[in-house]
Amino acid sequence: MGVPSDEVVQIQHPDAAGDPTVVTVSCSDKTGLGCDLCRVVLLFGLNILKGDMSTDGRWCYIVLWVVPRRRGLRPMAWDLLKERLVELCPAAALFGLDSSYLEPDGLAPATPQVFLLKFCCFDRMGLLHDVTRVLCEMELTIRRVKVSTTPDGKVMDLFFITDARELLHTKNRREEAYERLQSVLGGSVTSCEIDSATEDMSSCLQASASLSPIVLEQMFDIDVIEGQLSRSRSNSSLSVTMDNSLSPVHTLIQIQCVDHKGLLYDIMRTLKDCSIQISYGRFYAGQKGRCELDLFAVQSDGKKILDQQKQRTLCSRLRMELLRPLRVALVDRGPDMELLVANPVEVSGKGRPLVFYDITLALKNLQKRIFLAEIGRHVVDDREWEVYRVHLGEHDQELSCSARSKIVDGVMNMLMGWD
Repeated sequence: MGVPSDEVVQIQHPDAAGDPTVVTVSCSDKTGLGCDLCRVVLLFGLNILKGDMSTDGRWCYIVLWVVPRRRGLRPMAWDLLKERLVELCPAAALFGLDSSYLEPDGLAPATPQVFLLKFCCFDRMGLLHDVTRVLCEMELTIRRVKVSTTPDGKVMDLFFITDARELLHTKNRREEAYERLQSVLGGSVTSCEIDSATEDMSSCLQASASLSPIVLEQMFDIDVIEGQLSRSRSNSSLSVTMDNSLSPVHTLIQIQCVDHKGLLYDIMRTLKDCSIQISYGRFYAGQKGRCELDLFAVQSDGKKILDQQKQRTLCSRLRMELLRPLRVALVDRGPDMELLVANPVEVSGKGRPLVFYDITLALKNLQKRIFLAEIGRHVVDDREWEVYRVHLGEHDQELSCSARSKIVDGVMNMLMGWD
């Protein structure tokens, strides 16, 4: 973790209610820092209205104008946000030193300890979301989950979690978790335990079933997805272009698109995964949901993006990530309906935050009970995806096309911030 500093990250609150808060980060640079910062901002439920970033390859300066977006959680914890942002900054920035002296390139962060949360209680509408909300508020990250409901209405839930505060091994932290969970589980809870996950439990962290051909086609076939997107209004509002004539050393990437939750994170993670480095960038979100970005970029070798095929590939990848950053499908599985949501995993191994939170909130709003649920990772066409599978129960088998579309649209709108 980083060392707390008042200089590396500064948060300036507005004078007038409703105006954005200004978050400033000034530190030594590292690969993917912009992506990591945007991910934390998304995790804390903030919407980025405007952003400026610049770097000379050694020192970076980033300014973000943000407003709270997420509803339903506790009031914004600005001090905690600052602490998490400071932790992302290279240690050299915290001491005013050259990062090469303190952080060897490619040094992997320590793997967080995994714990197993297991509880049993009687089911009710929205229970899974209420538990997920408590875990999010406590900074307990859900790595995997297995949820099952018995015919008599009891649930057995297994959550594999990590603690951002690295305190879940302590008695006080666990008692806090038990107390918070008790408040939402109510008197029907029969057991609630938190233990360290052992190697014998590792099999539970893997996806239990492969994806069917129909799911692979609906969610990952590029031709099918592009056919769906060609009828979308967002597609007509999207423009991704590259220009090498305006700078002698940089390629200008210009993007115009419709805003959605986590937009800047989706752009930055895509560029990070494609080994594209941003030297200077400016982002602006208009009041009518239109966004504009100008990014002066280079390849990992410090040169402009001159190869035409690389330009086409990168533009195509950005277009896909902006129009369909997550994939949602509703399919038949025996007597049940199964909702699937695919979340792209960064090359670093991190997935988009709060996806399970949004899924369970959308289903709670739609008054849909969750009978089974699990999270697993799958590799499709050399890309890793975090796939959320939710069984909605056999009584939903005869849903009309309009009712099915309402579920898919409700979940997608929640994920994209269009609710």
